[in-house]
Amino acid sequence: MAQAKQTPHIIILPAPGMGHLIPLAEFAKQLVHHHNFSVTFTIPTDGSPLKAQETFLNSLPKSINSIFLPSAGLDDIDVDTPIETRMCLAISQSLPALRELFKVLTTTTTTTTTTTTNLVALVVDHFGTHAFDVAKEFKVSPYIFFPSPAILLSLYFHLPKLDEMYSCDYKDLPEPVKLPGCVPLHGRDLMDPAQDRKGTPYAWALYHSKRFKLAGGIILNSFLDMEYGAIKAMNEGGDPDMPPVYPIGPLIQNGSRDGIDGSECLKWLDQQPNGSVLFVSFGSVGVLSKEQLNELALGLELSEQRFLWVIRSPAQSAMKVGYSNGQSIEDPFDFLPEGFMERTRERGLVVPSWAPQIKVLSHGSTGGFLTHCGWNSILESVVHGVPLISWPLYAEQKMDAVMLVEDLKVSLRPKAQENGIVARTEIAAVVKKLMDEEEGKGVCMRMMKFRDAAAKVLTEDGSSTEALFEVVHKWKAHLTT
Repeated sequence: MAQAKQTPHIIILPAPGMGHLIPLAEFAKQLVHHHNFSVTFTIPTDGSPLKAQETFLNSLPKSINSIFLPSAGLDDIDVDTPIETRMCLAISQSLPALRELFKVLTTTTTTTTTTTTNLVALVVDHFGTHAFDVAKEFKVSPYIFFPSPAILLSLYFHLPKLDEMYSCDYKDLPEPVKLPGCVPLHGRDLMDPAQDRKGTPYAWALYHSKRFKLAGGIILNSFLDMEYGAIKAMNEGGDPDMPPVYPIGPLIQNGSRDGIDGSECLKWLDQQPNGSVLFVSFGSVGVLSKEQLNELALGLELSEQRFLWVIRSPAQSAMKVGYSNGQSIEDPFDFLPEGFMERTRERGLVVPSWAPQIKVLSHGSTGGFLTHCGWNSILESVVHGVPLISWPLYAEQKMDAVMLVEDLKVSLRPKAQENGIVARTEIAAVVKKLMDEEEGKGVCMRMMKFRDAAAKVLTEDGSSTEALFEVVHKWKAHLTT
């Protein structure tokens, strides 16, 4: 009896948080629309599922299913536990439920000649390699989807070696860290978990980095033209333990968040001159201190440039600066300098908590983006050709900023004072430079070249399209072996 043709099926296990879910969903759409796959998202939770996650998942194509795994039971974890540790624990404690799901999805179908299953891969992000053990148990290939840049992936590959080479904190290293094919990085600019080698986030990062070699491959949300040196070094470095890296990006979200009206921003942008507006946003969870929020406001005012600013109430304490749950507890407008709104009414628009970022970046009036350097935001800027001002806050964003400013030269970066605060005069000078001076024009021209390259790699014979086809071919081969 001939074997029936099967639709290949993959399970995706993202770390908690929309920043991880969005690029994985775009990846899933590529598999469903262009390669006839079916996909099941298995979502770890550290409490009740976020409504934003549910709404987002429900909007995906029918061939993409989603299952919220039982709560990881992190109620006894201290509220100040670092976010990286919380994400790793949420996944770790969800593994028994994942194992039960695998039992259901790998139930075999027997014909007179063969026994088959159409589950061909488990895809996790870099916080989820402990799920590899479940995949191996059921003879399913484990893969990593890396939602961050190749420069960070290179750091993960080399972290075990760096850990053996140095005993001091990386921030105290006298010389920059030189990763193959990457711009040199001072230790203080490495990802947050690497800043405290005694902390649990570093222990988790080291644990996962040692398990990367167990992956069948690493699917990277970047592209050759943007990070050629790093990607080439990883794929041609001659390390037999290093799995192949498949750069398939840039994958960005094309839609907007349902149920939230961003028309005020867009109507205002419609009334501004072409390329004249600086978009200011620190992502969905980025926050500043009260003092820094004040300096930013006065710096934007002093620059005399047009701006659209997504504002969020400042951190409640110095320990919380950089990362929050994304919700403004207090009215953010209460923290603006007295008279600021009136004085800037003709040139600026301030909106609380959220703006339709994709639509803002693609709007003709937007000429620059002051960003926290989250990778999703960077890729969205590249796709739409918007030059940057880098203001990193957390995670690997300082690494991203160094690459953007020193290597790609598509961004400017304001210098902080010794106390860590970026002064209003520095902010004003950098904003003017990007929006109204020759140096800014050069930054813009270089970003336009990357915009064109990003479009080309996603064409039918582009390098990212071909890289994705390689992965798909390997997975489909499992159905015939």
